[in-house]
Amino acid sequence: MKQERLKIWLLLAVLTLCTAASFPSCSSDDGKTSSSPTIERIKSRGRLLVGTTGDYRPLSFCEPETGEYWGFGIEMAKEIASHLGVEVEFVKTSWPTLSADVTADPQLFDLAIGGITITDTRRQTMLMSEGYLANGKTILCRTADAERFQSLEDIDKPEVRVMVNPGGLNEKFANENLTHAQLIVHQKNEEIPVLVAEGEADVMITEITEAPYYVQTDKRLAAPLLNVPFTHGEIGVLMRKGQDDLLQAVNDMIRRMKSDGSLQRLHEKYGLVYQYGASL
Repeated sequence: MKQERLKIWLLLAVLTLCTAASFPSCSSDDGKTSSSPTIERIKSRGRLLVGTTGDYRPLSFCEPETGEYWGFGIEMAKEIASHLGVEVEFVKTSWPTLSADVTADPQLFDLAIGGITITDTRRQTMLMSEGYLANGKTILCRTADAERFQSLEDIDKPEVRVMVNPGGLNEKFANENLTHAQLIVHQKNEEIPVLVAEGEADVMITEITEAPYYVQTDKRLAAPLLNVPFTHGEIGVLMRKGQDDLLQAVNDMIRRMKSDGSLQRLHEKYGLVYQYGASL
């Protein structure tokens, strides 16, 4: 009787092993498990793919001659890659296509970074990290016009030409708040400050993260409302849903940088606001 039970147990064990061998877990042809956590896939690849616009000094800019990326957000991306123990590779995206690129199938990159404001709308369809940089809408204008533009009411007039880049929150803000001014949509964000300085437009709708760079590098430009932005928000890292392990890792890194002072030092390096009310 004991021998019969032993035979039955051995038979069941063999059948179980055979079944497991015949039906492996969902895997692609290259042997990588398609259902693996995001970080596992990134480490297997050896590179963190980062989507960024490359048109937003000093957060994310791509030098046209060399293709080299630099900026506050670029350094944050490199910190994330280092935190994961991999290299970083930057993938070009744009403000009009940002959401579509983040959620594209097949996936274009693991996360997006560089001047991306945390909003409830984005959080409804994607994941956003904790904020790592204070942000808010402000303006750039010619230095000679700094006294002329002291409020939204001063800007929202038929004779005022306001220039914005397409597809992002700058255009959305202008459409919602400047119903009387002349709105001009210019495709390349990085060209708008120069166009304002040269008189092609009177005002650029921008962010408190972007305006200081142009004021410091072009004396023709001023940001008279820099310390009293129209809106208050934070910039974070954007990624597709289902990447909760990557989101947790990014948030852990942001918290660590806040606690050890490295995030504040990075703000100071680029002359950016660490928190509202801080001097630029």
